[in-house]
Amino acid sequence: MNKLDKIKELKKSHPTLNKGVNDEVVKLDADEYAETIARWADAELAQEAEIAKAEADASAKSALLDKLGITADEAKLLLA
Repeated sequence: MNKLDKIKELKKSHPTLNKGVNDEVVKLDADEYAETIARWADAELAQEAEIAKAEADASAKSALLDKLGITADEAKLLLA
């Protein structure tokens, strides 16, 4: 999913946003709303990329261990 798609998804699930100012709830204006949604999109995309990288690394590690014919515990012993 790209940033524009993520922004559309967030806008759909959060059509308005509020903030607290001096114990008063105020609706965000259009600029603040757009900036907040963009920051949320960036954060969610970064988190998704981090998860995807971790999954890819784990898969590559598993494939390498299979190729070498050893278990993860045996690999740890080799590296200790």
